[in-house]
Amino acid sequence: MGVTVIGCPSPGFTLEKPLLHSNKVPEWEPGFEPERLCMDNMLDVYCGEFGSWQLRHFVLTSLAWALEALHTMVMIFADREPDWRCIKGSGSGCDEKMTSVCGLEPGSWEWEGGPESSTVAQWGLVCGEKYKVGLVQALFFAGCTIGAGVFGRLSDSDLGRTGSLKAVCILNAIFGCLTSLAPDYITYLLLRFLTGFSTGGVGLCSFMLATEPVGPTKRGAAGMFTFCFFSTGIALLSGIAYVFPTWRDLYVASSVPSILFLVLVIPFISESPRWYLVRGEMNEAMKIMQEIAKSNGNNLPEGVILALDDEVNNASNDYQSCSQEEPGSMVDITRSPAIRIQLFLSVAINFTCSVVYYGISLNVVNLETNLHLSVLLNAVAEMLAFTITTVLLDRFGRKPLAIGTQWFSAIFCLMGCFVGNVGIWKVIKLCCGALGIFGMAGTYNMLFIYTAELFPAVLRNTALGSATQAAQMGAILAPLVVVLGRLLPFLVFGICGLVGGLFAFYLPETMNKPSYDTTGGIEQEKADWRIT
Repeated sequence: MGVTVIGCPSPGFTLEKPLLHSNKVPEWEPGFEPERLCMDNMLDVYCGEFGSWQLRHFVLTSLAWALEALHTMVMIFADREPDWRCIKGSGSGCDEKMTSVCGLEPGSWEWEGGPESSTVAQWGLVCGEKYKVGLVQALFFAGCTIGAGVFGRLSDSDLGRTGSLKAVCILNAIFGCLTSLAPDYITYLLLRFLTGFSTGGVGLCSFMLATEPVGPTKRGAAGMFTFCFFSTGIALLSGIAYVFPTWRDLYVASSVPSILFLVLVIPFISESPRWYLVRGEMNEAMKIMQEIAKSNGNNLPEGVILALDDEVNNASNDYQSCSQEEPGSMVDITRSPAIRIQLFLSVAINFTCSVVYYGISLNVVNLETNLHLSVLLNAVAEMLAFTITTVLLDRFGRKPLAIGTQWFSAIFCLMGCFVGNVGIWKVIKLCCGALGIFGMAGTYNMLFIYTAELFPAVLRNTALGSATQAAQMGAILAPLVVVLGRLLPFLVFGICGLVGGLFAFYLPETMNKPSYDTTGGIEQEKADWRIT
């Protein structure tokens, strides 16, 4: 029985790990020749790359990024050091002109808003105990690192993308509400770690669900635009924190949206057809593809079926069911000199970028300006950066933008290092921070796409996993840098931006370049480049 085959290039990036599963193949009439297409070609030819179905699905799934922002950045307000004032009549020589409460006698001063205003006020995390603020934030990101790995694997397993997203939202709601009841610092530390564990899977599952049903020419822009929802969540958090000024109420308020998302949004989110395909569940994948085509006003003929990329490119005259495709490992990466260097550079850039991005976000507590307005300004700067880089990515290329945005951020971070916290200089320092996060948010936005394009399909998941873990390590370090005080954080962020931009110089440009399936293609490209 013959098969009509349309060749399919490898997609720009894929996140799935093919798993062996039973595959139900449609029953064809004798002599009928089905047309086998990979998903990207089916979206392009029949279903539509980004129609009304993908738009609705994209918005619904990307809302989860706002939830991640709430659970992540809530620490800015919950762990802040509030203003203090002297207690009148204490007679202890308390002077409100002093910049710190360190050295003042207990009972001579009090926190404005009372001890419930923040965890710092609740448990006295100042002076010699200030490191505990950075510690709890660092452990949150450590939990994210572990959770991303666990839920990344679960989303590829029987639990699926939507099942994993449900699980992390349930856990986030539970851990967030329990955090508001923490009786002491150790319990708070543990619950924030657990919240980080569940939060680590939110963005990953949301990203895969949002981008996998999108066509290849629209997927890059769609993937980058998902981060705008994260910034929207930060802006929303600023308003929530203003309405709920105490840290316990704030944790409850920031957890309620996860419950609303579970009830009102997830029931309308479809499982990824690519997940069904790589698991061999052809019928389920085809149902979703038919739904996409119908919703987009297109028609998917009955004689067209899905197949994995390699099966399309290597198809024989007889129909073969979707089979397991073994992903590469770290050992495979180390065997290729070119890929080994690219992995090192990608990991280093992800690390430095994360230190700066999360560091500037958390460093607003050191600016001595209105905290709510500072967070809102940073969120708006991020949205602008995400939008601009999305537009410019396919015009100027990945490499120039990676270098330019990191150095742009570094310049303003170094400027902020030498600006004081008095009078108008406070505003200038605030602007330096906003411009610094503007530049690094642009890098952060494109980095996932750039990293994915640097590696062949068989090693892409492994490379992305390594880069993601490096970014999480940078996030762990960021709060520890912030607690160093006013001067050093901006200096560290500036140096990281300069180093990251320098590393980007040694990466190849990937715009309009083929996406390879194996390491041989990249090695051949390097050899050709050396010859020319």
